[in-house]
Amino acid sequence: MPPPGVQSTGSKRTRTLVRLLELAGTAGGWTYAAPNQLSLTQGLNSLLGLPPEAQNLPAEPFADTLFSAYSSSCATPYASPVEFFAPPYQQSMASALAACLADGQPFDMRAEVITASGRRFWVRSLGEALRDATGRIVQVQGVLRDLSDTFKAEPAASHVAIRLSTTLDSISEAFVTLDRKGRFTYANRESLHLLDAREADILGQRITDHLDKVNSRLHREIRLALASGKSVEFEEFYAALGKWLEVRAYPFEDGVALYLRDMTERKAAKDEIEHLAFYDALTQLPNRQLLMDRLGRAQDEIPPHGAPAQSGALMFIDLDHFKVLNDTLGHAKGDLLLQQAAVRLSGCVQATDTVARLGGDEFVIMLDSTATHTQDAELRAHAVGQQVLAALSEPYDLAGYEHHATCSIGVTIFSGHGFSIGELLKQADLAMYEAKAAGRNTLCFFNPRMQATATANAALNIELRQGLRNQNFALHYQPQVARDGRMSGVEALLRWQHPRRGLVYPKEFIAQAEESGLILPLGKWVLDSACRQLALWSGRPETEGLSIAVNVSARQFRHPEFVDLVMNAIGEAGVKARRLKLELTESLLATHIDVTIAKMGVLKEAGVTLSIDDFGMGYSGLSYLKRLPLDQLKIDRSFIKDVLTDPNDAAIARTIIGLAQSLGLDILAEGVETEAQRELLVRFGCERYQGYLFCQPLPIDELERFMRKLPKTAVTASITPCQYSRMAL
Repeated sequence: MPPPGVQSTGSKRTRTLVRLLELAGTAGGWTYAAPNQLSLTQGLNSLLGLPPEAQNLPAEPFADTLFSAYSSSCATPYASPVEFFAPPYQQSMASALAACLADGQPFDMRAEVITASGRRFWVRSLGEALRDATGRIVQVQGVLRDLSDTFKAEPAASHVAIRLSTTLDSISEAFVTLDRKGRFTYANRESLHLLDAREADILGQRITDHLDKVNSRLHREIRLALASGKSVEFEEFYAALGKWLEVRAYPFEDGVALYLRDMTERKAAKDEIEHLAFYDALTQLPNRQLLMDRLGRAQDEIPPHGAPAQSGALMFIDLDHFKVLNDTLGHAKGDLLLQQAAVRLSGCVQATDTVARLGGDEFVIMLDSTATHTQDAELRAHAVGQQVLAALSEPYDLAGYEHHATCSIGVTIFSGHGFSIGELLKQADLAMYEAKAAGRNTLCFFNPRMQATATANAALNIELRQGLRNQNFALHYQPQVARDGRMSGVEALLRWQHPRRGLVYPKEFIAQAEESGLILPLGKWVLDSACRQLALWSGRPETEGLSIAVNVSARQFRHPEFVDLVMNAIGEAGVKARRLKLELTESLLATHIDVTIAKMGVLKEAGVTLSIDDFGMGYSGLSYLKRLPLDQLKIDRSFIKDVLTDPNDAAIARTIIGLAQSLGLDILAEGVETEAQRELLVRFGCERYQGYLFCQPLPIDELERFMRKLPKTAVTASITPCQYSRMAL
C-alpha cells in the first residue's frame, strides 16, 4: 500500500482510464448516499457546466467505488442526483433512486437535465446500488451520458423518431411500450388520459405497480408474450383505475407493445343486455330463458359411477284471482303485488335454488337436485310449498292499499338426467290447475292420472274443432207445455253426432268446450241455428207463436260482443226478438253483477226473453233477483225429482213458485216425468212444464212429425199429457 496521500500506480491508471472514457463518451459519474451525500466526477462536473474552481471533498465514504480512482471528487451545489434533471422528470428520477436505495433495483432511463447555465439536453441516466461486505446497500452510483451528439449525428433517425412519436400520439387507442422488465418506455396521449397520469410519472415505472399491485394476471400475460414471442389478448378489471381494460400485447426485441382499450361502458352495456335477456325487468327474477338454461344443466348432470341419481322438484305457482286485482285496482297495483310476491318467494328458498317468473302472475321454483331419494325431494318440496302458501297469504301493502292474496301450487319431482324439460313444465302446470280445481290456496303433486286427463282433454279439443269444421253438431228440441196443455215453445239442446261414438250429450263435452274457449263458436252456431228455425216457424200459422229457449254459459254471456252476436242472429234471421228465450246460469250472478244487469237490460229492451236456468242451485240472492230484468224462473229438475216424497223439495218448489208469482215472473218446472208431479205443481201454481212426461228431446224432423200429429189447434188448444206421450211414440 502506498504511503498516505500518495496514490498507487494502478489507481492512477484507473483514474486516467475513467477520465478518458468520460471524455470519449461525453459522460460523467456520481455517487450518492442518503442523506445528501453526493459526489460528482470531474466529467459530470464539466457536463453540468459547474465552475472549474469548485472545491474538492475527501473521497470517503466512497473509497470502494469507481471514484476511488480519484484522490478526491468535486464539491457540488446539488444535494441529490434528482436535482440534475428538468422538473418534469424529477419525480420519476426520485422514484427510481428511492427504489435503488431500498431494494437495489437498478434503473436506465432517458430524461432532460439542466446545466448551471440553464441549457437543457437529453441524457441517458443509469444507476445501480453498491453494498458493503454484509450485503447492506450503502450507496448508489450512477452515470449520465450526453445524448446530444447522438441526436445530432442521427438527424434522420431523430426525425423518424419524432414522426413515429407523433404518429403514435395520433393513435385513437391507448398505446404504451414496456421494456423486458415491464417498465414504461413510451406512452401516447390516449394512454396517459386512460391511466390518468403524466408521462414523467410513469416512464421507468412498472406497469403492474401503476395499474394494480395485487393483480398478477397482467404480469403473467406479459411474461408469456415475451417468452413465447406471440401476442396475447385478454380483458381484466383493474381496481386502481376502476375500469375494465382490454389488453393486447405484442412482443418485440426490446420489450412489449400494449394496446389498452377502456371496456367499462361496453362491459356495463353487455352486462345490462345480458341481464335484460335473462332476468325479468319487473321483479328482477330469472326469466323463462334462464330457467330453461338451469333446467338444461340439471338435465345434463350425470351422477358419478355407482352414485344414486339425485332428485329435485319443480314448483309451478299461480296467484289466485290476480286478474280481478288488475281489473279493479289497475296494473300499477298488480305490478306492486308481483314485486312483493317475488321477494317473498325468494325468501322461501336456498341460494342454490332458482325462483323465476314466467310471465303474468306465474312463477316457478326449481329446488336444487341434491336429494338422493325421491321421497326426500317430495318432503322438501312440501315444506317449501307450505312456506310459500303462508308467505303469499300475508297482507300486501300496495301503496297504502291493504290487499290479501293466495296462490295455487303444482309440484312435480325429477331425478336422474335426460328428463324432458317440456314434460316437466307441463306436469307442474297440470298439478297447479288441479290445485285450482281443489279450491285454490293449496298445493298438489303431479300424478299420472292428471296426465291421462290432460291427454284426453287435448284429444277432445281436437275432435271438437273437427266437429265444428265438419258440422257434426245438431240441435234437439224438447217441448215446453203451458198449464192448460198447450205447447208454448221448445228448448234447444245441443247434441254432437260423433263419427265413432255416436250421439254425445253436452255433459260429456261442454265443460271442456268452456275451458278451451270453443264454447264461443259453438254458442254462436246454436244461436244462429235457433234463429233460423224461428224464421221457418214464423211463416206457418200453427207454429208462428212458438219460442225457442237457448242455454247461454257464463263465458258466452261475458264475452264483450255477446249482445251484438244475439242481435245480429235475430236481425239476419228476421225474427221477433221475444220468440228467442235466453236461459242464463245462476253463476253469472257470482261476480260483476252490475255488468250482468246492464247487459241483460240491453237484451230485455230489445225484446229478448230472459230466464234463469236451474234456479235454486246457485247464487241467486233475493237482493239481486229483484234487480234483474227477468221474464222467467226455471225450477231445477233436482227439486222436481223427489217433489212427491221429499217434503223439503216440495217446500222449495212451492217457495220458488210463490217467489216468481210475487215478482210477476213466469215459472217453468223442468224434469217433469209423471202426471202426479204435474198435478202437484199445478196445485202449487206452476204455469209451465218440461220433461219426459210430455216429450223427450227430438231432432227437428222428428219434432215436426210430432207437432203434425197434434190437433190443428195444438198451439192454442188444450191437450193432455197422455196425448203428447202417445203422439211422441
